[in-house]
Amino acid sequence: MSTLPQINPAEATGEAATLLAELKKNIGSVPNMARVMANSPALLKGWMGLSDALAGGVLPPAVRERLSLASAEYNRCSYCLSAHTFLGKNVTKLNPDEIERARRAESSDPHAAALLSLFDAIARGRGTIDETALKSARAAGVTDAEIAEVVGNLALNILTNYFNIVADTDNEFPLVTPHQQA
Repeated sequence: MSTLPQINPAEATGEAATLLAELKKNIGSVPNMARVMANSPALLKGWMGLSDALAGGVLPPAVRERLSLASAEYNRCSYCLSAHTFLGKNVTKLNPDEIERARRAESSDPHAAALLSLFDAIARGRGTIDETALKSARAAGVTDAEIAEVVGNLALNILTNYFNIVADTDNEFPLVTPHQQA
C-alpha cells in the first residue's frame, strides 16, 4: 500500500484537479503515480512539464523508453520498470529482446546502444564521466542535443524512480521486478 494517498481525480480540487484533468485529456488515463504526485501540485506540474518538453526533443519515443527501462532497472524501481515495460511493448513496439537489453543499458541498434551506454555511465558516475565516454558517444554519431537530452531523461527518470520507491506507489501494470544487483 502506498505511503502517500492517491488523489482521486473526481475529488481533486484546485491546481491538482486541473493538472489531473489535463493528464487524462492528453494520455487518456491518470496513472497511479500521477494520483500520488497530486499530493504536491508543484511536483505533478514539474513532472508533466519536463516529460512534455523532452517528448518534443530529438530523442525518439523508443529511445526514451529504453532509457527509462535502464534507469528503472538500475534504481530498482518496480513501478517504473513495470510501466515502461508495458509502454515499451505496447506503445513504442519494442520487442521482448530489446526490452531485456535496455534493462542492461544495451541495444541491438548501434545508435541506441551508444545513447544507453552514455546514459549508464552518467548514472553510475553520478554525473561524472570520463572523456572516453563522451568520445565514444560522439564517435557513434551521438549529437550534442542528444547528449543534453540523455541528461534530461536521466533526471526525469531519477525523479520518478525515487518518487515511486519512496511512495511505494500501487502498481497498476503487469508486475516486472528488477534483476538482482550486487
